[in-house]
Amino acid sequence: MWTQGVEWLAAAAPDLRACKRQWDHGDGVVLLEAGRFWDLLSVPERLGLLTLDLLWQPVLPVPGPVLVDTAAHRVGFFLPPDPPGRWIGSGVRYAGRGAWVAVPPPYRAARFLEWLLPPDGTGALHSPATLEPALRRANGTLAVLAAPHDG
Repeated sequence: MWTQGVEWLAAAAPDLRACKRQWDHGDGVVLLEAGRFWDLLSVPERLGLLTLDLLWQPVLPVPGPVLVDTAAHRVGFFLPPDPPGRWIGSGVRYAGRGAWVAVPPPYRAARFLEWLLPPDGTGALHSPATLEPALRRANGTLAVLAAPHDG
């Protein structure tokens, strides 16, 4: 079941066999280079979880891979390399060409990293045209929740 996801994700490694060996026999985390097959948009955890909830709608395509770092309290969305648009906002980090991303294997969590939606091996990624409005909407919801209330 995970074989296709493993192959797809490991393709971003400089050494495919070393990557798989680290996942299977090491601590389970490898550094993979962004920018070849995917980029990563990392956002604060509350924003990311709310965004993922908004993306999980029957009228939208199934979301692409999503990774959570429970130690850093961040959620990462995998996007096509060099997507159009500018990713700006409080706590938003973008990893593209030349950046390295720590990832566990698709079939298990490792250290503080785990997949909320693992890669399925098809190459499906988040569409910037779908992700961007969901992030804006989630950010607006969080701003309303954080606003002081008259009481």
